[in-house]
Amino acid sequence: MSLWRQAPDLDALNALQKHTIGELLGIRFESFDDDSLSASMAVDARTHQPYGLLHGGASVVLAETLGSTASYLCIDSSRFYGVGLEVNANHLRGLRTGRVHAVARPVHLGRTTHVWDIRLSGDDGKPSCISRLTMAIVPLGEQPPKA
Repeated sequence: MSLWRQAPDLDALNALQKHTIGELLGIRFESFDDDSLSASMAVDARTHQPYGLLHGGASVVLAETLGSTASYLCIDSSRFYGVGLEVNANHLRGLRTGRVHAVARPVHLGRTTHVWDIRLSGDDGKPSCISRLTMAIVPLGEQPPKA
């Protein structure tokens, strides 16, 4: 049984990246199955830190973009919206070129919070980063919780 309330439309998700940090960094939604959503991001001058490695902050942008989009696809967007509460990342291995690939899977899909596990890896499939994203699910018309 699929976790998606709205079936992911990869073309529509990629179109939403237009004029956002996702477009700037080359984030591209690539696939989904019943319990995960996948995207990738370019590893190049746009996403490098000064030593030529993938910037940890760019990895976090990919993780939060992917996880927050996944949350959106799991909620009734006519009644709720999701906002990030907390994101963390453990950087395991540096990448210099290619694309970094990410897969988001839910840890918890509650009424007011979602928690996502996002695994990033290089083109070779070796892990580069493990991230966890917590989303607040807020009724439309309400302000998100203050940190």
